[in-house]
Amino acid sequence: MDRIFTRIAGLIAGWTGQPAAFLLALTVVLVWGVTGPLFHWSDTWQLVINTGTTIVTFLMVFLIQNSQNRDAAAMQAKLDELIRAVDKARGQFIGIEHLTDDQIEEIRTALEDEAAAESGKPHKPGKRAAAHVSVERLLDRY
Repeated sequence: MDRIFTRIAGLIAGWTGQPAAFLLALTVVLVWGVTGPLFHWSDTWQLVINTGTTIVTFLMVFLIQNSQNRDAAAMQAKLDELIRAVDKARGQFIGIEHLTDDQIEEIRTALEDEAAAESGKPHKPGKRAAAHVSVERLLDRY
């Protein structure tokens, strides 16, 4: 079941991201709008577009989420492999995506503080100034 859903979700997500899908959706809306006078702008006429767009939106949320989950998991696996393969990288970072938001923020702040300290530029520990120092170091390389 999972394999079938993944395949279908991938195909639909790929197709809906194409210009032709946008043009099809735009055509449907234009045809609906042009037929308004024909149906005297009735409640049923309005219900057709409302129901159609609601159903499509509802289903697309699940397809998009599935696609994002797979992409994020694949990206995380690739990053974990890079961490594992690079000699100077710290292996403790493998799997940190499973930590809480607060724990990840603590790690991020500590890394920014560490980067600022390595640069020799003054900063207040735990403050966002460390991020600016990191960016400055990066820009100085180029």
